[in-house]
Amino acid sequence: MTPSSKATQPPFTLAAINAMDRPAFVSAFGAIFEHSSWVAEAAFAARPFASVDAMHAAMVTAVRSSDEAKLIALLCAHPELAGREAKRGELTQSSDVEQASAGLTSLTQAEVRLIDTLNRAYRERHGFPFIACVRHYTKAGIYAELARRAARDTAPEREEALAQISFITRSRLAQVTDESQASRAA
Repeated sequence: MTPSSKATQPPFTLAAINAMDRPAFVSAFGAIFEHSSWVAEAAFAARPFASVDAMHAAMVTAVRSSDEAKLIALLCAHPELAGREAKRGELTQSSDVEQASAGLTSLTQAEVRLIDTLNRAYRERHGFPFIACVRHYTKAGIYAELARRAARDTAPEREEALAQISFITRSRLAQVTDESQASRAA
């Protein structure tokens, strides 16, 4: 199950999560981190989880303890906002829903030109796409944040991108887990 297939399967309880074998766990949660099922694979070793927060923390720890090449690959696995993948209809369902929630799927031609310019400047400066938990921003806020963060040094910007990934993935986990059941099971 991916974060976007919640409608077809009830949310996972903590007891069900802790009872999963490795293949089931990776199948259920491998898409939480964009095109990076290795994160779920690595986090599996931290089971049993005391809570969904603990599960997410294990996933974030897997990311933070990975080597430089894996970190860059994780960052680069994310699509640009309203970028090439969106224009071609190639976003993951989760990314598509998230970008739509911020109004990025219905841009004017002027907005498309603006975000294309901002995305290009950001990627040229930092070597990876701009990553933001778009549910935390308005469309105008996204443009402002993209411009502000494009001007930063790459090291703090990479840390910000990883923090944004943490926000995104925590939201995705909340969508596929029954945290009310999970807290009672803990």
